[in-house]
Amino acid sequence: MDTRDHQPLLKVEALTVEFPTRHGTLTAVDGISFHIDAGEVLGIVGESGAGKSLTGAAVIGLLDPPGRIAGGRVFLEGQRIDNLAYESMRRIRGAKIGMVFQDPLTSLNPLYTIGQQLVETIRTHTSLGPAAARKRAIELLHEVGIAAPAQRIDDYPHRFSGGMRQRVVIALALCANPRLVIADEPTTALDVSIQAQIIGVLKRMCRDHGAAIMLITHDMGVIAETADRVAVIYAGRIIEIGPVAGIIGNPRHPYTSGLMHCIPRIGDARERLAQIDGAMPRLTEQLPGCSFHPRCPRALACCRTEQVGLIAAGQSRVACWLYAPNGNG
Repeated sequence: MDTRDHQPLLKVEALTVEFPTRHGTLTAVDGISFHIDAGEVLGIVGESGAGKSLTGAAVIGLLDPPGRIAGGRVFLEGQRIDNLAYESMRRIRGAKIGMVFQDPLTSLNPLYTIGQQLVETIRTHTSLGPAAARKRAIELLHEVGIAAPAQRIDDYPHRFSGGMRQRVVIALALCANPRLVIADEPTTALDVSIQAQIIGVLKRMCRDHGAAIMLITHDMGVIAETADRVAVIYAGRIIEIGPVAGIIGNPRHPYTSGLMHCIPRIGDARERLAQIDGAMPRLTEQLPGCSFHPRCPRALACCRTEQVGLIAAGQSRVACWLYAPNGNG
């Protein structure tokens, strides 16, 4: 329930991201709104192409052209940041917002040791001198679980495994003690045991630093282990948002329910997992009504013609006519 009397750390209001093309303007993120409190992990989950990563890129000011924010507002600790000049946003991105990407090799320069990269980042965003910055870098490597950090700090990225490189990237994201960390599919390329370790690092980071985390993933298992709340995105819109236990245990939207039935469970006697028939509409397809209705087994007549906003359903909010108070459901 949204009964806070304090200001959320991150607040996104009606965010819209568009891509102009020769054949018209494509809307990739369509009026998304959410907040994240300090010390909270908000999971953003959905299929590939749903708009998860674009939402994160818009928040951090890293949309690739010709993508642009066409509407809405983004606030960090009460300050509006979506309309800042490039250099102002760059300073905030280093000092107050950290980013963890799916592939750590895109964040690490192979020509420099990890120590050089950590020290440079620390000195850019703090007043520490070279010796103090190196000491801080070693502390960060220890914090994210790098064994013998005083020796490993002078190694190059190629000397680390994929899981260790991801830990280094998390250390880079923590260099300036950011208030917000956006983690975009941080465990996708890792095996299950390493995924669990990285999840543990993210949870400790949230607990020990009081940082808010926006965790972008397609994996409901990662969300269940890590997030406090979850926002389910489909075709550029949030279709369900609420506490993670409630949404996993009692999903309201037919799409969320379909996602949960696709996940295998220990002791499950089913021979085959359920699947969601069909595919998410392309950006070029402007469907009337709810964008999920062609795939929805519970679609009503109004679902094919009218969109519906988020409706309170228990502790969650869901964009589904089945929960409309006017009797459509």
